[in-house]
Amino acid sequence: MLTLLIGLPLLGALAILLFPATKAKLVALWGAGIPLLWNIWLFSQFDLGNSSFQWGESAAWLPVLGLNYELGIDGLGLLMVALNTLLTWIAIYSARPDVERPRLFYSLMLMTSSVISGAFLAQNFLLFFLFYEACLIPLYLLINIWGGERRSYAATKFLIYTAISGALILVGGFGLLWLGGAEDFSYAALAETNLSLQWQVLLLVPFAIGFGIKVPMVPLHTWLPDTYVAASTPVAIMLGGVLAKLGTYGLLRFGFSLLPDGWAVIAPWIAIWAAMTIIYCAFLAIVQRDIKRMVAYSSVSHMGYVLLGTAAGNDLSLSGCIAQMVAHGLVLAILFNLVGLIEAKVGSRELDQLNGLMNPVRGLPFVSATLLLGAMSSAGIPGLVSFAAEFAVFQGSYRVFPWQALVGIVGTGLTAVYFVILLNRTCFGRLDNQRAYFPKVSFNEKAPALVLVIVIIALGVQPNWLFRWSEPTAIQAIEIVPGTQTVTLEDMGDLLLGDASSATPLLD
Repeated sequence: MLTLLIGLPLLGALAILLFPATKAKLVALWGAGIPLLWNIWLFSQFDLGNSSFQWGESAAWLPVLGLNYELGIDGLGLLMVALNTLLTWIAIYSARPDVERPRLFYSLMLMTSSVISGAFLAQNFLLFFLFYEACLIPLYLLINIWGGERRSYAATKFLIYTAISGALILVGGFGLLWLGGAEDFSYAALAETNLSLQWQVLLLVPFAIGFGIKVPMVPLHTWLPDTYVAASTPVAIMLGGVLAKLGTYGLLRFGFSLLPDGWAVIAPWIAIWAAMTIIYCAFLAIVQRDIKRMVAYSSVSHMGYVLLGTAAGNDLSLSGCIAQMVAHGLVLAILFNLVGLIEAKVGSRELDQLNGLMNPVRGLPFVSATLLLGAMSSAGIPGLVSFAAEFAVFQGSYRVFPWQALVGIVGTGLTAVYFVILLNRTCFGRLDNQRAYFPKVSFNEKAPALVLVIVIIALGVQPNWLFRWSEPTAIQAIEIVPGTQTVTLEDMGDLLLGDASSATPLLD
């Protein structure tokens, strides 16, 4: 059942090679759409009362190395795979019709989606590592072949940083196996290890740095702006919307859950790291003149919220950080899609050359309106997907790390600052008479943004559709971490409605 989520995109990638180049995009859309529909069906069959992994699959592969083909899914994995399949379809649909070497391009996109799903589904550390590293090859080619200026530099930088990330994670995984005396790399076996506090803290160092590169966190973020800016719009959507989630997913799955005592020790430092990332990258976003680079730095800043919620380690903060991972992916996808449309229609991404796009006759009113909605969601405006996620992260983190949570709240204010700058410069003001009329945006170009708008508003108006999947995983995770307490969705509802007296306290 779960193997289909990995195999169907691969079959689609192979099928593309059997069709002419003119049909490559259509075949790719089917190759991405069928796994998306399958994932939606899995939502209907998922048992919310069961917080353990469901639909497990297992087959011996290389038992002598501790490597077996083991898959399973919980609420966290289900949401991440759903995000991956949705954004893969969005990315493929948003690709330009005149993309060069289309069969290779779309095949690599589907291969990327397949291995990312594999990483989210893997229940064996070594299998996870193989999928984690396999992302590197297709993404390197996608950046280096179809990227913009300085694409070779950006692709090489991405390759080096990702290789270092993988090496550090592998060190942590082998340390878990050898020092813990586990029989193999299966998640269940690693979870039964009983390491001393000193060893747990020591093993968390390579995990934190390795996954911190992928997130990325300051000062390990320097590969990201160059890579996101050089990548084409579909590839940027996959990089920021999905790939970055492997970093926070890995910290939750292998750091927080498998090394709970050590995590409790380093959590204050993780929270400080998150606060630094939020503020530093928010200020970097403010001073950017390239709107794509501004969105890239915004992405790093908002991933800091996820790390802050993970550091706090209670049910509410963990539910919030899982929801924030989804919200971040959706918002970043619509922002990159719209930035790509602006660049295609106007021919520039520079703030100094953009103005008046909200003009209903000669401008890009649809793009401007949806860009405004994306910016509002990123800033945490109520009624949009990011609000409830960020609220849960801050509310869950405040009682544990109050100063870091306050810094995060300041970060949301800075988000409003740089997006007001972006919107004021691009959407408002007088339209330049020298570029008086821009090409119209067709319905096919609007479709990806329209789909994302619907999802962003729907999950913002009804956040329980998102939180109900993350809560069982959060509760299961905190049961093994010292000093944590359960806060249910009912408590969160009381907090949102202002009735704090009936809510369960976050700490004793």
